[in-house]
Amino acid sequence: MRPSDRTPDLLRAVTLETGVSRYAEGSCLVSFGHTKVLVTASLEEGVPGFLRGKGQGWVTAEYGMLPRATHTRGRREAAQGKQSGRTQEIQRLIGRSMRAIVDLKALGERQITIDCDVVQADGGTRTASVTGAWVALRIATRYLMDEGLITKDPILDQVAAISCGVFEGTPVLDLDYEEDSNAEADANFVLTGSGDIVEIQATGEKRGFSEAEFDALFSLARKGIGELCVLQRQAVGG
Repeated sequence: MRPSDRTPDLLRAVTLETGVSRYAEGSCLVSFGHTKVLVTASLEEGVPGFLRGKGQGWVTAEYGMLPRATHTRGRREAAQGKQSGRTQEIQRLIGRSMRAIVDLKALGERQITIDCDVVQADGGTRTASVTGAWVALRIATRYLMDEGLITKDPILDQVAAISCGVFEGTPVLDLDYEEDSNAEADANFVLTGSGDIVEIQATGEKRGFSEAEFDALFSLARKGIGELCVLQRQAVGG
């Protein structure tokens, strides 16, 4: 039995609360069990220099953990004057995941910035961020259409993410911190609503893992992301 008493194929309790930021064009407070991430989507007119004059938009992301998101206080990265490699990796993953399901030309020359701030961490902060980011992005793009700023829906599909791992010899879905820190292998899967692969990050932590174990993890991920996509649609009203 898992430390959380969940069966191997069971997600933690997941909630996607929208409208949590008064000022952002799109927002979502996403919870995967005790992991909580505040996600906002902010509209900016104009695009980065490398895209000026090309008639297309851009979606990018920033990620950070609040000082007491974990068991002990961590220093703000701004106070240290630089971002960690982990932070840079995660925010690039979130940005890539969103761009994979957006028609950038439909945005026109404007940028949407996704900010993911981890309020509380108990494993799976990057996957929770990606899942909540789609909700915030979907709301922000609806705002653009409602205001008449764009005429074509730029959202091509859903995208969500989940972690899976081998814990005590068993492939399991949606690792919390206790499982993640003791997993023999772990993986993060980012898939679209239609089932296409956006990204897979898989690592043997204490040993190598077999192709059969990977297939089991992938099967769990497809099941979990299917359930997350249902929750996303419910959160944004279809």
